[in-house]
Amino acid sequence: MLLLLVGQIVASSILLLSVMCLGISCQPITDNQRLFSIAVSRVQHLHLLAQRLFSEFESSLQTEEQRQLNKIFLQDFCNSDYIISPIDKHETQRSSVLKLLSISYRLVESWEFPSRSLSGGSSPRNQISPKLSELKTGILLLIRANQDAPEIFTDTSTLQLAPYGNYYQSLEADESLRRTYELLACFKKDMHKVETYLTVAKCRLSPEANCTL
Repeated sequence: MLLLLVGQIVASSILLLSVMCLGISCQPITDNQRLFSIAVSRVQHLHLLAQRLFSEFESSLQTEEQRQLNKIFLQDFCNSDYIISPIDKHETQRSSVLKLLSISYRLVESWEFPSRSLSGGSSPRNQISPKLSELKTGILLLIRANQDAPEIFTDTSTLQLAPYGNYYQSLEADESLRRTYELLACFKKDMHKVETYLTVAKCRLSPEANCTL
């Protein structure tokens, strides 16, 4: 009788745990998941900051200036476009975790020099370079943690993209305006890319999750 009672209690406990696990994950949070959460949080912060800086700059322009600059930017491209990355959301979803991490790393790395021009003035601007450095370090840790033998990542420090042409040289007023617009627009675009890639890569850690963009 006692054994029967114990058996019923154990069975009830297992059933209760099964019901609870339907609503929440019963898997412990791994170091990999924790690193991904931190990286996604950091890039979200940078993307929001990029959106804010770009919006503030646009609001300071005249309507005609906005129209002309937007027209020029649509015909132009960002320096980081030389970094091969998925062309659409379908290719992004088909890309491996390591590929998404590697592209994110190179995109962040490409802003090490240009980000210096975004610093100065306000406190949020001065956060950009150190936040990028922290994000780069975090992505590198994720790359090492998710690296498989057939797919080896190489830290291509030799990848040096030109820091947005003549941006550091003395420019005329109109040219300086265009360069600032281009710099902020490209920064916003690239942080959005990195946020998307890291979010998809993080989602892959949960097999039951829907990673549709």
